[in-house]
Amino acid sequence: MPAPDVPGILSARQVHDTVDAIASWQLPNGMIPWFPGGHADPWNHVEAAMALALGGRREQAERAYEWLVSKQRADGSWHQYYLADGIEQDKLDANTIAYVATGVWHHWLLFSDRGFVETMWPVVERAIDFVLDLQTARGEIIWARHADGTPWSFALLTGSSSMCHSLRCAIALAELLGHERPDWELSAGRLADVIRAHVRGELPDAFAPKHRWAMDWYYPVLAGVLTGEEGRERLQSRRDTFLVEDLGVRCVSDRPWITAAETCECLLAYLSIGERELAVTLFEWAQGLRADDGHYWTGVVFPEMVHFPGNEKTTYTAASIVLAADALAGTSKASSLFVDHDLLPPLISTADVADPSRD
Repeated sequence: MPAPDVPGILSARQVHDTVDAIASWQLPNGMIPWFPGGHADPWNHVEAAMALALGGRREQAERAYEWLVSKQRADGSWHQYYLADGIEQDKLDANTIAYVATGVWHHWLLFSDRGFVETMWPVVERAIDFVLDLQTARGEIIWARHADGTPWSFALLTGSSSMCHSLRCAIALAELLGHERPDWELSAGRLADVIRAHVRGELPDAFAPKHRWAMDWYYPVLAGVLTGEEGRERLQSRRDTFLVEDLGVRCVSDRPWITAAETCECLLAYLSIGERELAVTLFEWAQGLRADDGHYWTGVVFPEMVHFPGNEKTTYTAASIVLAADALAGTSKASSLFVDHDLLPPLISTADVADPSRD
């Protein structure tokens, strides 16, 4: 599989070097930690698996999914953080659990391997059912459970937006295999409705206040919940707050911290609403965090330009670069997954639709 090439910014050879760098930190059991000796979480683990697959390392990518299968709990969930020899944080984060559906759909788009999808289907189905058990009657999804099953008391806008995209990927997988899950379609529609209502100011209490975080700003667009003019208005509303010229996207509005992962995610959001020129510019800025070994520094503090935290390079940061490169270059069959949301099953409006499961 040819690696994506973004002319004048990042060559296919450099993308391969980054994919090789991610692979070099994968453990023999398939787990992809953030960095050697560090922890892994299911969301970033899947992100890295997608990058491995894009870079031609299909065997390592599938080994990463095998690790996920081996760690899935009977209730369909995963713990939040794993170490090579055990569990670091036993909380059950709904967003990280749902993301397996995105990874499996991405793998299908790349390889059209029905056998892989059929093997992963029970894993995806259990995970999504676990997640949707946390959905409120209004539509938002509570962000986590304690390991004993007790739910947390609030939902997060970023996580719920990401879960909406993962739900659509899960619905696509169900349709591919001939499984009918109208309950998933209704849940995705209700989730999108409450996200839009929150963004419009109609449900200000739907999600915990995280206004200072860049992800809360761009994720409803990145996830395809806000599209077209509404998406453009959303990104324009705080562009000057989070975009720092020649550097990238700051992760929080009140700190001088630029991160490559947020910069790459944000450029995907801009790409999805047709602002390609700005997306390319952001990708160019992100290369300021490229290390000589193909890895990427997690972030930088400006104006001192000191890498943080603690000179850390991370596999999830490198993976975000690879996925952004593919989206910009349009190289793979999966390159539009995060930018052309019309390719996923549509989000239905549930305002006038009765949900029989709640009668």
